This record gives sequence, structure tokens and C-alpha cells, in this order.
Amino acid sequence: MKKTTPLIILDFGSQYSQLIARRVRELGVYCELYPHYISQATLSQLAPSGIILSGGPESVGQSFSPKVPDYVFELGVPVLGICYGMQAMAAQLGGQVASGGQKEFGLAKLVRASLPAEVAAQSLFALPVFENKEEIQVWMSHGDHVTQLPPGFYLLAQSEGACCAAMMDPQRRFYGVQFHPEVTHTPEGKAVLAYFVHTVCGCELNWQPTQIIPEIIQSIREQVNDEKVLMAFSGGVDSSVAATLLHQALGDKLHCIFIDTGLLRLNEVSQVKAMFEKDHRINLTMLDASERFLSELQEIDDPEQKRKTIGRVFIEIFEEEAQKHRDCHWLAQGTIYSDVIESAGASSSQASHVIKSHHNVGGLPADMNLKLIEPLRELFKDEVRQIGLALGLPHAWLYRHPFPGAGLGIRMMCPVTQAILEKLRLADAIFIEELQKQDLYYQVSQAFAVYLPVNSVGVVGDARQYAPVIALRAVKTDDFMTAHWAELPYSFLSKVAHRIVNEVPQVSRVVYDITGKPPATIEWE
Repeated sequence: MKKTTPLIILDFGSQYSQLIARRVRELGVYCELYPHYISQATLSQLAPSGIILSGGPESVGQSFSPKVPDYVFELGVPVLGICYGMQAMAAQLGGQVASGGQKEFGLAKLVRASLPAEVAAQSLFALPVFENKEEIQVWMSHGDHVTQLPPGFYLLAQSEGACCAAMMDPQRRFYGVQFHPEVTHTPEGKAVLAYFVHTVCGCELNWQPTQIIPEIIQSIREQVNDEKVLMAFSGGVDSSVAATLLHQALGDKLHCIFIDTGLLRLNEVSQVKAMFEKDHRINLTMLDASERFLSELQEIDDPEQKRKTIGRVFIEIFEEEAQKHRDCHWLAQGTIYSDVIESAGASSSQASHVIKSHHNVGGLPADMNLKLIEPLRELFKDEVRQIGLALGLPHAWLYRHPFPGAGLGIRMMCPVTQAILEKLRLADAIFIEELQKQDLYYQVSQAFAVYLPVNSVGVVGDARQYAPVIALRAVKTDDFMTAHWAELPYSFLSKVAHRIVNEVPQVSRVVYDITGKPPATIEWE
């Protein structure tokens, strides 16, 4: 399905860079994300139909700030700069950018500028959706702003704070927007991206993930030939879809290993066994390593150290089991495109600011003397889900709420113990069960319970109880970059709280987290 002229996104370290790529693919256009320092040879070989410059955390005026390579502007294709991308474009093409002073974060309203008719016809706002709209709502996140347009550019819109919010050079087909069209808080943002991708760049509708299933299966067979494949199987969306594709391509030549860390959700081990071993007949070895993980985690309080320890132990156990399968020559992983980007395969680690390490356990070691096969490495999560549905995997399994690779270990604000795990697992299951009963589960994007080692006084019968607290967290989001706390009915929350304090031993009270992202993250740790 790849075309010889994809749309290219150059990453300057924005938290939203992946989201831009997802939005473009949702528009039916294949695109790839590359670091901002892409070489001229690579760019020429890709022959892109257009280029998008992402936002970024730096200030354009600083000496160490990333620059747009000159050959990007000399390639002769349309360019769209977003936030930092617009500022870098303005500064490098002869305009001026000021730091500090007027800052804009959050929702903002734009006012369109008056333009000559021939220029207005090429504006990003020359769309039916903007007709008769004097003001346009967008999402801003910037401290610097363009104070003087480069030669050849026109002002398209400005914010209430009189900042340049959009500009364009119609001759060279260069566009810049200070706002973020890729986030849902910009209601018409997708229309703006669609205009640039389809109208300005002339990109055709050439991308539909489900259509490439036969190609993926054929590619697996050609890669592996008659050799055997070993896979670390978690039962999550990515590994489930990858394993199903591999099984369809290879049959019994695929062997999956499922490691029970003891940090999983209630009944998850039995559900994985029933679905993939019984229903899909995949060769699956189930290893109960819960005691080993608990032993390693018993004194660890820091969440980052928990993640690293869980990842290390997981790799050690998998390596030990792999020794029993020396006839396997391939290692399969459910790596998806966001994993590739986050591991700096496409993204610029020099430009990005780290918020916290990724929740996933981490990749397996490269010194296992096995060839690597990753059938999903060019697909985003939503594309993987579409393929999973086409392969016959249950909707309820593919659309379960996200669950961190480190499991319940990072949903307790203290060292991991079996007693706390049992409390947290049961409280979480009650919360999810009630969401499903009340048809609220798919109305929220993620929901879970958190164990707080803060003792609080309660009353059980006529006796005083001094016991820990369970916090509930539920959010609504389209992209997980930003999120609103879910305004669940009070009657629902009351029922969940009642069940938890009555059914989970030694819990004194239940609280509900009403913090959005930002300023908080979705997970507590």
C-alpha cells in the first residue's frame, strides 16, 4: 500500500508529532515521521508529495535550537509548519520571531485577515466549514510568536492577543499555523490538514490498513520461509494482532510464550488461555512467574525503578524459556509505529523533552541470536485494531482500555505486595464491571483503580477502621495527548464506592480523581 510519494512529517520534538501522522493517515494518505535532521539524500529518495514541520519544546531564537534544513525549502513541494515549525520557517526565510511576552496556552479564538481575492482562494480557511465564521476556535501552546512575516508571505489569521496565527506564501505553497490542527480541541483542525494534504499537496486516497493484510501475511511467509518463530505474547492489542497474523501465515511454526507477572488484571490469564490457545489454536506456553516478580519488587517504591525491574525480570525469564526452543530462528514482536518512533527510530531524541519513561516493559535483547520479525511496525494502534477486527478478533478484546506493561505495579503508590495486589485487582475489577453494566465502559477512554497507602478512619458496623484509600480514575480523550476527567453520574460513583468498601477487605474510603491532562498525566505514576 505504500506509495512512492508519501507525505513526510519532520519531528522537532513535539508531544503531538505522532498525532499529526495519525491524523494524516486517517485522511487516507500514507505518511512517515522522520527526525528534523533528515539527510538530503534520504529526502530526495523519498520524493515526498509534501512536508509537515511539527511543533517542539525549544525556542527558535536559541543557538542550539533545531533548524529546518535548507534543502527542505528548496525541494519544490508544499510545506506546512505547525507551532515551532511555523516559527522556524518564519525565522529562516527572513521573518522575525520574538520570545516571551505574549504567551498563549489552551483554547484561543482566531480572526481571519483581509486578503486579495486570488490569495484568499488558496488560504487554509477557504473552506466551506469556515464560511461566514468571523472567529475560529483553536488550541494554542506557545511562548514565542512571529512578529514579522518573511518576504512573500501573507497573514491569514491572528489571535485575540494580536499574534500571527496563520501565514502562507502562495507562490511556493508554504503554510504556517501557530495553533495545533492535529488536536481535537481545534474543531476544524482536521479540515485544515485535509486541505493541505489533499488540495495543496494533491495526495490521493491511497491508505487503508485492512487492505494490506494479504501483503503482510505474504511478507511474513517470504521472510520466515520454513523456519520457526518464537514470540513473547502479552495478550495486549499489539501482540494479539501480531500473533494472529503470524499464526495465519505460519500455523504451528509459531510458538508464543505468555509470562504471568502476577501484576495483571483479574482473570486475565485464564481469558488469554481460553481465547488464543482454545479458540485460535495458537501454540502457547503459559508461565507463572508471579512469585519471582513479587520477590524482586518487594522493596521498591520508585515507579521508574519498578518499570526497570519488571522489564529486566521479564527479559531474564523469556531468555531462560527461549533456551528450550533452540529450533526457533526468529523472534516476533508486536512493535507498532509509535514504538519505533519513541525508541528514536524516527523521532529526534535530541529535540524531545522526556515527561516519564514509557509504560511498556521494553523490547527484548538483541543478543539472542534470533532474527527479528515485526509485522506491525509501520502501523499505529488504531490501524492495528482495524486489522484485528478484520482478522476476527473480538471487539471487546481489541478495544479494552489501555493497560501499562508494568501492570498494577505502577498503580500502587508503594512497594508491591501480594495483599495490596489482591485489594487493587478486586477494586479495579469492580469499577470496570460496573462501567460495563451501566453501558459506560466505551463512553470513557480509560478507567482504573489506584491504591493509596494513606490510612484513613472509617466505621465498619460499630467498630473503628483505620485503612488505606482507593482512588478511581476515568478519562475521556481521542488521542491520549490531552484528556478530560470523565463526569460519571454520582449515582454510579456511589454504587462503585459502596461495593469497593464492602467487598474489598480493609479499604476505608474511595475517592475520584477529577484532574485533567494536562496538568496531570493519565496514569498516576
